[in-house]
Amino acid sequence: MSIKSIAAKIFARKIYNQTLFWSGKPVETQLKVFKSLIESAKATEFGKDHHFDTITTIADFQKNVPIRDYEDLKTYIEKVKTGQENILWKGKPIYFAKTSGTTSGAKYIPLTKESMPSHINAARNAILHYINETGNAHFVDGKMIFLQGSPILTEKHGINFGRLSGIVAHFVPKYLQRNRMPSWETNCIEDWETKVNAIVEETIKEDMSVISGIPSWVQMYFEKLQEKSGGKKISEIFKNFNLFIYGGVNYEPYRAKFEKMIGKKVDSIELFPASEGFFAYQDSQKEKGMLLLLNSGIFYEFIKADEFFTENPKRYTIGEVQVGINYALIVSTNAGLWGYNIGDTVQFTSLAPYRVIVSGRIKHYISAFGEHVIANEVENAMKEATAETNIVINEFTVAPQITPASGLPYHEWLIEFEKEPENMQAFAEAIDDSMRKQNIYYDDLITGNVLQKVVITKVSKNGFQEYMKSQGKLGGQNKIPRLSNDRKIADNLK
Repeated sequence: MSIKSIAAKIFARKIYNQTLFWSGKPVETQLKVFKSLIESAKATEFGKDHHFDTITTIADFQKNVPIRDYEDLKTYIEKVKTGQENILWKGKPIYFAKTSGTTSGAKYIPLTKESMPSHINAARNAILHYINETGNAHFVDGKMIFLQGSPILTEKHGINFGRLSGIVAHFVPKYLQRNRMPSWETNCIEDWETKVNAIVEETIKEDMSVISGIPSWVQMYFEKLQEKSGGKKISEIFKNFNLFIYGGVNYEPYRAKFEKMIGKKVDSIELFPASEGFFAYQDSQKEKGMLLLLNSGIFYEFIKADEFFTENPKRYTIGEVQVGINYALIVSTNAGLWGYNIGDTVQFTSLAPYRVIVSGRIKHYISAFGEHVIANEVENAMKEATAETNIVINEFTVAPQITPASGLPYHEWLIEFEKEPENMQAFAEAIDDSMRKQNIYYDDLITGNVLQKVVITKVSKNGFQEYMKSQGKLGGQNKIPRLSNDRKIADNLK
């Protein structure tokens, strides 16, 4: 065992003990964060506009600060972008993370000297929890690849602008620099296809032990590796590859394809990062869900998803949530976001400690007929329908077909198969059965002959990649929505 792996185990135990301390006092921890945020922002323009000097309780805050999305906060953000100080947070941010908005075009999310460490430490701590639980630390001696956006930044008014994953690339610890891939030069390539080809050339003969990225883009990397190697399994190319780290989307729809490509099962760690904050990471290989980070400068509120679009919905805090309910995630942060709806929905899998799964997007659902189907339900249905079969899925999305050429409306599942089912109708039935078990409203619509059962449309090989390329969203942190309430994606794919 190397000195580096021994040191990693010692450090892992220390971080694990620190986590036990704050996670064992969740309400107290969140209250401390809340008070610190209010105190730090009293003198800001936002703080003055919302009377932070009078806020002493969470109820005061909820009365003074309404729920906002990016458009509602944009007036303040535009001031910060021009270099003005003390607008949303004290001083001015050190970075703006540019991200694609679903309704408002590009969004610019501030990152401050106070918020930046949580983005770095959370990813590190996820790996350390894995080491502490499994005792597996040998991978720290191998090469590690992080498929991410370009680290090239532009500077305006003393603030650097770039993609979050590219910004984070500037903070890789020195002890990992020698192990980290790809090279800086390759990482700076903007065109995704060119970049992946260059990464393949650099890594194919290396001892890769850890691979990290959004599953759909890692899949593209694996496919190009296999093409370059003459069809070898990934485990044949990288004999010591044993850990996959991912975030952004649910891994389960990709798992069968990955295991086939890899040629063996590998451990995985799920992360929940966003430009707005690093919210959670998988702290255990044995427990479902990711540990919600309650001590990282983020104050959390939760709104039940089925109440979100009602007038003045109740805002729950950490001590009030329940397991299994779909909540819209609202955050206030030490980067200057206040009562901010990040757009994601979560469900708690545990309250001791608080663990969550990402169940979807508050605006990404299907409710053309009042069924309110969410991403977690369609992913579960796909998982159940493919379990114990040889069916392999590359990618899929779901959309309503309200005006079919004939017959009743239906939910259309657009699927790119690696290996098709022998009986497509039976496969569609399995998906439909699972959906009906999970969603009572959908079941009522089928039973009442308002909807016909699931209809499957096959998408051609690389169809999803070509669609993303046509939208200028190939690679990086971009991902296909699992479902939509309109047919923009579906009609483009067809």
